[in-house]
This record gives sequence, C-alpha cells and structure tokens, in this order.
Amino acid sequence: MTIAIDKRPQGCAGTIMAMIASDGTAAAPHARALTEPTATLRDIADAIHALCIIHGSFPGVVDLAHRGCTDPLTRDWLEQAVTAVSGERALLVRLTAAVGPLPSTPGQAASQAAILGQRNALEMLSRSDRAGCATGTAIAFVLDWVAVRGVLDSCARRMALPAGTPFAGAASQAIAMLKAIEASASIERAMAFGAQQMLAQHRGLWHLLEARAAARHAM
Repeated sequence: MTIAIDKRPQGCAGTIMAMIASDGTAAAPHARALTEPTATLRDIADAIHALCIIHGSFPGVVDLAHRGCTDPLTRDWLEQAVTAVSGERALLVRLTAAVGPLPSTPGQAASQAAILGQRNALEMLSRSDRAGCATGTAIAFVLDWVAVRGVLDSCARRMALPAGTPFAGAASQAIAMLKAIEASASIERAMAFGAQQMLAQHRGLWHLLEARAAARHAM
C-alpha cells in the first residue's frame, strides 16, 4: 500500500503524514533492502528478532494508547486498531520462531541494550499523560507499520509461510481518523511530537540493524 501524501501538508494530519513519508520505515534503505530477493536470511532474521523484542509483546504501543484514551472518536479508532495490531503481533511471533536463532553479530550486548531502550522509549510515549502524545504515537505506528509489514511479508515468502491478514485497511482507517480529528493547537503539537518520536525510534532501529548487517558481512 502507498500512502498518498499532500505535498503541501496542512494541519496535524498533513504534518504527520509527511513525517511518515520522509522519516518512516519506507524511507529507510536497510528496510527496503530486506524486501529484495537478494537480502540474506541472516539479515532478515536479525530484523525479525529485533522487531519482536520491540513489538512482539502485549501490551504494545496501540494497546497502551487505547488504555489511556478518553476521546470518544479516537478511542473508537484505537479499539479497531488494537484488533489489527494483535494479528500483526501474532504474525511477528510466528516469523520469529520460523527464522531460527538470532544470527551471531559483533557487539550483541550493546545492540540488545539499544533495542530494549527503544522499546522502553515507545512504551513511555504510549503511556504519556500529555494529551495527544499517545494518540500521535499510535497513529504513526500504524501508518509506519505498512512499510514494516513489507519486511514481514518478505520474510514469510522466504520461509514459505502463509501471508498474514492484509494491513492496508487498518492504515486507511488511521488516515481517515487523523483527518477527522478536531483538536486544539496544543494537542496537535503533542500528537506531532508523539509521531515524531515514534518514527525516531524506528529510524534508529533500522540504522542499528544496518550496522549489524555490515558487521556480520565483515566477519
């Protein structure tokens, strides 16, 4: 699925969608490389294991945002997103089991600490008491997962496993909800902050995984 982006973003919706296009997983060279037929199974396995550490446990980003949400419109969307993300979590766990053990990589302890730090940062954003922050985090997560799902689908094909339930519908619902939100300037700023920080964690993850791949290839 390709998310249509207005070249002249206006308001919170345009800002967040522009962030997804420029700073999200779709713009990460390593994530794109993992969807290519030339990607090594070791590199794919490394990414799947890392994603499972960050997003394979319950409660996740969307679950935590849903728990703390009081806005009726946003809560209705989050309830639907919780179901969609639950399926993605199950797919991620299945893929992690299928790809086998984590590939041996120099600097494993430091990498593990960094990945756990990213998971903790996302949890803090999703639990934030700042009105709008957790919502922005959850929206950005769902929209960015479209590109992450491409990596998962590539792994499933490589392992000859059934594809998961399509995720495009969840992303479309997120876009519709984002465009429908009417919020104060302070809440919109908080939403943009949550989205920005969520994307920063994913961006950092892809940079880390790219460095780990380079270290393995140099062994």
